[in-house]
Amino acid sequence: MNKRLHVRLAFIIIGTAVCILLISTISVILATHYHISMFLDQAADMNHAMSQLDHHLEQALVQSIIWMFAGSIILAILIGIFVAKRISKPLVDMKQVAEQMSSGQLDVRVSIGGTDELAELGASLNELAEQLHRQEQLRITMTEDIAHELRTPLATLKSHMRAFEDGIWEPTPERLHSCYEEIERLTGMVAELEDLTHMESPAFQLVRQEEQLVSMIEQGIGLLSAAYLEKQVELSYKCSPDIRIIADRNRIIQILVNLLANALKYTPVNGRVSIEAVKEHNAVHITVQDTGSGIDEEDLPHIFNRFYRGDKSRNRSTGGSGLGLTIVKKLVDAHGGRIWAERRQGTVFHIQLPKQEA
Repeated sequence: MNKRLHVRLAFIIIGTAVCILLISTISVILATHYHISMFLDQAADMNHAMSQLDHHLEQALVQSIIWMFAGSIILAILIGIFVAKRISKPLVDMKQVAEQMSSGQLDVRVSIGGTDELAELGASLNELAEQLHRQEQLRITMTEDIAHELRTPLATLKSHMRAFEDGIWEPTPERLHSCYEEIERLTGMVAELEDLTHMESPAFQLVRQEEQLVSMIEQGIGLLSAAYLEKQVELSYKCSPDIRIIADRNRIIQILVNLLANALKYTPVNGRVSIEAVKEHNAVHITVQDTGSGIDEEDLPHIFNRFYRGDKSRNRSTGGSGLGLTIVKKLVDAHGGRIWAERRQGTVFHIQLPKQEA
């Protein structure tokens, strides 16, 4: 059985007390035996026997107390030094590692030995360092991705404005509309970044209440029906009206709209997108399936990462911002559900939401 730190300290304290008692007992026994033996050897005249006995007993007690005191002090010093060294060494190591982490060296780790609380503290510190290292890498990657996302539309706008200013181009409606599209792209990305930042903050909370799932699906479809008609993509749904979940209505609609907009983007003309919701024990299983080209298998594990896109070209027609699916996953996780995707005659997104979890 693994010994915990408090058990080890209890054994040390109890062991110290027992050793002191043993030292005192042995000191009293030996000193008393020694002086009584001297008394018996010297007691020839019984008239002085009682006075000599008192003298020897007094010496025995004084010497035993002195030996007990000296032995206890030496034992306490040795045990104190040993315990302090054993306990302080890992703490000092952790302090040094924490100082290195605060200076930006996030690759340092604590050497872990044993299975007590100090070892668990070291493991927690290592886990913290690992998380900070991952967050730092994510921050660097996110900064690079944001810079890349901003660079393209800003460069386009700059070139258009310079061409208008120099008189090379006439500000035709088509060219002005192109500038407007780039501005809309920037505005949308900033709005999504703000939404994602809000969802990752501790203050983010869902406004949950019991909702009819089919009404949320119908509202989400209604928001995108015009876009589907314009592209001539069929959109259908199948959901029983008695399916109810405890959820944030606006956020569930946001999930559905993001998935439907993503499906529309990758579904060709005359294609189909369908939504289906069914009950599964204590959960509701929602699927959003399209008849597009599908997501490559190597891309499936990464599609929920921010700024990740299977379309590496990042063009305006299919590029998107790379944040929509990240937002979807955050919202699904906040509802206590899970989401995943698979390639099957296009792409199928699966969402499982609890029916009654508040």
